[in-house]
Amino acid sequence: MKIADLQVLLKVAELQSITAAANQLDMSSSAASVSLKRIEQALGAQIFVRTTRQIRLTPEGERYLPLCQQALDLLQQGQVLIHEEQQSISGEVRIAVSSEMGRNLMRVLLNNIMDKHSEVTLRLQASDSRADFYRDGIDVALRALTKEAAQELNLYGFKICNIAHVLCASPDYIKKHGEPLTPDDLLNHNALLYKLYEVVHDGWELYNDNQKYKVKMSSDRAVNDGDIVRRWCVDGTGIAKKSAIDVAEDLLAGRLKRLMPDYKIPLTEMWLVLPSRQLITPAIRLIRDELKHTISRLRKNLIAQGIINEQEWPDSP
Repeated sequence: MKIADLQVLLKVAELQSITAAANQLDMSSSAASVSLKRIEQALGAQIFVRTTRQIRLTPEGERYLPLCQQALDLLQQGQVLIHEEQQSISGEVRIAVSSEMGRNLMRVLLNNIMDKHSEVTLRLQASDSRADFYRDGIDVALRALTKEAAQELNLYGFKICNIAHVLCASPDYIKKHGEPLTPDDLLNHNALLYKLYEVVHDGWELYNDNQKYKVKMSSDRAVNDGDIVRRWCVDGTGIAKKSAIDVAEDLLAGRLKRLMPDYKIPLTEMWLVLPSRQLITPAIRLIRDELKHTISRLRKNLIAQGIINEQEWPDSP
């Protein structure tokens, strides 16, 4: 019996399909079947009842499954411990990020890490749809959420930073359509809207001196990809409400200009989350540290150029 056999057993029990388990584990169905037979031979008992339509655990299998999970967890803890002691930056990192972060900041950051640590391999899922750790085979995800939300989802994680948001437009758009100065002015402008799970985010909340303004924006376009919203904005097609992280380079280079700085948008938080503490490896710790450093540099540059101030974008402890 091999460690890989136990991983096959757990995945087949989870998906109730040898074929689906083999696909997720990047192996052939025949190899997965051999792993199950090897376990059954070693135990001298049948673990699964197989029919032409389904596969299910036997009573022996149901008793064995939690022990199998415990054994793998202990082995993973041992591997993490050894890697940490050796400070080995290696192994496969399976990470999910938003499409915008994946194409831009994280693409460059991960390239730099892998250039310095050749034993790191990457499986990147870049999508604005929320990844499922088990269904999608993901170890770690970069998400906008709060500590309380992470706890409710039963996730272990690291807070990377606060996220400030800004209204912005290109100089060409402002030259052609004018610059809005108040929430009422926004009604006369075209918004570039973000859509997720068929919900179009056209209600923009702004605050000024504890006064709340909610503006329902009019728009000629919406998309389920945050990076396209940013590119549309740079193209001069409208006004966008964006994370300061995502548009930092555009603001610093003058491709975009911040609008209505007296009207604030509520902060959110960025977290690096995992379903288990045992999945934290030296490579993931390095990604966390490099991400914090990169975002801190962007924040300091925006503050230095007077685009945003420290109160609007408080540093994370």
